[in-house]
Amino acid sequence: MSFVSTLQSVVKFYADGFRQMTWGRTLWLIILLKLFIIFGILKFFFFPDFLHTKAAGNEGHYVSTQLIEQGLIPEAEPAAE
Repeated sequence: MSFVSTLQSVVKFYADGFRQMTWGRTLWLIILLKLFIIFGILKFFFFPDFLHTKAAGNEGHYVSTQLIEQGLIPEAEPAAE
């Protein structure tokens, strides 16, 4: 069996299974709705954009400065001329 025919049989298997569902569709709708609420709506209330408020447009510099200050990466040596 080739990869394409195996992939086609898997897709057909799942398509037939979803087509014959009765309670499954309702459960998938509830699952998707809950995921949307968790990641789409609650994100705005509980996970503010910390980097945007602290960096004010220069995120790369802010992150590198914080990493150096905390000792997570060493400060770069000045280049010899």
